[in-house]
Amino acid sequence: MTEKIEATILRNLICNEEYYRKVVPHLKAEYFEEHSEKVIFEEIHDFSVKYDKVPTKEILILALQDRNDLTEDTYKESLTKIKEYSDESIDKDWVVTATEKWCKDRAIYNALLQSIKIADGGDPKLSRDSIPSILQEALAVSFDEYIGHDYVDNVLQRYEYYHKDESKIPFDLEKFNLITKGGLPNKTLNVALAGTGVGKSLFMCHCAASNLSQGKNVLYITMEMAEEKIAERIDANLLNVNIKDIGSIPESIFTSRVHQIGQKTQGKLIIKEYPTASAHVGHFKALLSDLRLKKDFAPDIIYIDYLNICASARYKGHIVNSYTYVKAIAEELRGLAVEHNVPIVTATQTTRSGFGNSDVDLTDTSESFGLPATADFMFALIATEELEQSGRIMVKQLKNRYNDPTYYKRFTVGIDRAKMKLYNVDDSEGSITDTDEEETFERFEDTSNKQSRLNKFSTFVI
Repeated sequence: MTEKIEATILRNLICNEEYYRKVVPHLKAEYFEEHSEKVIFEEIHDFSVKYDKVPTKEILILALQDRNDLTEDTYKESLTKIKEYSDESIDKDWVVTATEKWCKDRAIYNALLQSIKIADGGDPKLSRDSIPSILQEALAVSFDEYIGHDYVDNVLQRYEYYHKDESKIPFDLEKFNLITKGGLPNKTLNVALAGTGVGKSLFMCHCAASNLSQGKNVLYITMEMAEEKIAERIDANLLNVNIKDIGSIPESIFTSRVHQIGQKTQGKLIIKEYPTASAHVGHFKALLSDLRLKKDFAPDIIYIDYLNICASARYKGHIVNSYTYVKAIAEELRGLAVEHNVPIVTATQTTRSGFGNSDVDLTDTSESFGLPATADFMFALIATEELEQSGRIMVKQLKNRYNDPTYYKRFTVGIDRAKMKLYNVDDSEGSITDTDEEETFERFEDTSNKQSRLNKFSTFVI
């Protein structure tokens, strides 16, 4: 009689410690359909966690005898199965592969059952919008063969990584490129923090226009303004005209200039509007799929305007607190960035106290401190009367996984609100930064000169 895969798995968990340590992080009691098999796995797992070794059949039998939560039939069935397990060896690679396939199949089966329960209203904690993420998690079950980076043995790979040109989306703003080491990497979540009317959407529209000019494919998702309003801001930026004069440009001139922009770039810009607080990553994934199929369009960067008015795919807003809800949205957006290998740029509001603060900090993030914990790069946009009079806006780094956040912690960029533009300015003309200008460019030049770097470290000894 052929042994069931469940029996093969449980038997090898007992007799093969190498197999056990390989597969146990991926096994769950819920994968076992028969109650007796769940009981056996629970005992194996509990003993191994407590003593850091696999139990013998005798230990499992004694553990079963100590349980008082089992029916007589379950106890007898579990006991019989344990006694029937042989010590026969089996090819480890084969059984690991078979176990991985079984785990995937069981995870998908359980996810489908859970999804049906949610769809029927049987789970008050989860909404139907959580179904795609539940299924996606089940489909992602995998036994990863990679066991980590060996500091000494992998030195050459690490050195090559340090000198590899990472794919990034550059800014057209010099100091943003300096603090991010050349732009935004893929698989990242980048957040602008600002009060109402300071310039969150202006910043994102300017960067989207810049990316399009660089030949990048840009997806701009808006839940705050209409698609046409976002396009109007980008028109003002790219056409270099006052936004209030857009409507007075003759049709022939307007269409001609937009076509000229299109001819100068290889990229495309798609703007998609969703109702406020109604769309989540499930909708965004469906949009990306439609764009790929219908327009052969895959974005190089995604802008989402803005994070706090997105919905969560996992939670209904009224059943969790704002910390959990906004943190979930941030995690889902970062997951979207990783899945589609793009940087995502979004924004968030300051708290009421942070609105008029000229020195905004992470604690001024509204609704959830879980957002800065998830973001890769976060910065504040600060506007004061003095800055407005000089046509500038201040940028303060709050979190930076790409560089030292104290390097150019504060700096200013020029702002032309009428034309929806940002531009480079010289901070030495009067604005304050936390990094000396001369030292900055000396450091920047050093990092771009390989020979100077080699000379600098030629005397390095241990």
